[in-house]
Amino acid sequence: MFKKLRAREVALAACFAALYVVLSFVPMFHLLGAFQSITVAAIMVPLIGLMLGAYIGALSALLGGIISLSLNPSLFSPMSLAAGVVGAVCAGLLYTNRRALCALTYMILLLIFGLYPSVGPIWIFPQVMWFHVVGLFILISPLQSTALNNFKSAKATRLLFAFFVTCLTSTLAGQIAGNIIFETIRITDPRGTWLALTFVYPFERTIIAIIAAFIGVPLFEALKAANLINATQRLRK
Repeated sequence: MFKKLRAREVALAACFAALYVVLSFVPMFHLLGAFQSITVAAIMVPLIGLMLGAYIGALSALLGGIISLSLNPSLFSPMSLAAGVVGAVCAGLLYTNRRALCALTYMILLLIFGLYPSVGPIWIFPQVMWFHVVGLFILISPLQSTALNNFKSAKATRLLFAFFVTCLTSTLAGQIAGNIIFETIRITDPRGTWLALTFVYPFERTIIAIIAAFIGVPLFEALKAANLINATQRLRK
């Protein structure tokens, strides 16, 4: 039985990785400054974590990201790769009720991003971090607890709420990780980029979370009906 369930999990991971690669060829937002585009693959990131769990979800996102980066460097970047892996990890941790570990990961990433030597936003433009801080408060608040409890509900509206909140905090964690990579490989002063992104990325991340929620609910129900969600969840315990 364990081997059978393991095979299902591997098959799901491969399918999500392949879908991630395909969607990485479709641009969704054009990032400001020296950044590349955000692709539709960003929508799949939290869903991969929610469906597969933190570790196998991260592996699926990593595999899909490496292939995407090798095939599609004009759209897919190292920042996207880091964002994908971290976003999947955080979504998987939340779904399996490891919110404390997710919050700790989020806070560490936020501190690294903000305090990065000489170019971190805290030193030159802290205002850009405002929505990341909002995401942290959501993550540790009753709002996230309610969202996680709603994954057990059979009502579509509650599931939409669960997916939206969880995808929002997860995609924000991923975006922070992507920003850290940008800080390490930057070729220009990021002050202008932080200024320009201050009121742009909140809309981007919110839109990603909304679309992911509307895709995630029917996908979640379909996999659950096929006994695939239960199988992977038992293995993650």
